[in-house]
Amino acid sequence: MSSLPAYRTPVVEDWIDYNGHLSEAYYVLVFGFATDQVMAEIGLGPEVRQATGASLYTVEAHVRYVQEVPLGAELTVTTTIVGSGAKKLHLAHEMSVGGEVVATEEVLCLHVSGQPAASAPFAPEVAERIAAYSAGGAEPTRPEWVGRAVGQRP
Repeated sequence: MSSLPAYRTPVVEDWIDYNGHLSEAYYVLVFGFATDQVMAEIGLGPEVRQATGASLYTVEAHVRYVQEVPLGAELTVTTTIVGSGAKKLHLAHEMSVGGEVVATEEVLCLHVSGQPAASAPFAPEVAERIAAYSAGGAEPTRPEWVGRAVGQRP
C-alpha cells in the first residue's frame, strides 16, 4: 500500500483569532487544501477539472478540535482513504504539530463530472489510484475517531 503525501503549511497571522490561536474556519481551510492535494494525487487535479469538470464535492464533514494552535506553528496533515465506492470517497485527515494531533476531519466526498455537474463514477484510472492508496482494495486501517457522532458523553 502506498501512502498519500502529507500536506504541510505554517500558520499565518491572518488565521489567528481573538483568542490568539488558529481560528476554527482555518482548520477547515487547511483540511480543504489537504483534500485538494489528495485530488491531485488520485488524478483529479486542476487540469482534469478544467478539461472534464470532474471534481469532488464534500457532502459531509466532521471536525474535531483537539488542541489550540499558535501563530507560526508548522501544520502537517496526513490523510487516509478509509473507504470508497464507484462515486464516493471517504477521507480521514489528521492535523498535527510536532507529531501531536491537534485536529481531525472526516470527510465524505461525492465525485461529480460534466456540465452541469452531476454525480458520476470515477474514471477507471482514478479508481485505480484510489485503490492503490487504500491498500489495493483491502480494508484500510481506520483511525479510532472515524465514524463518531456529535453529542455529549453521558
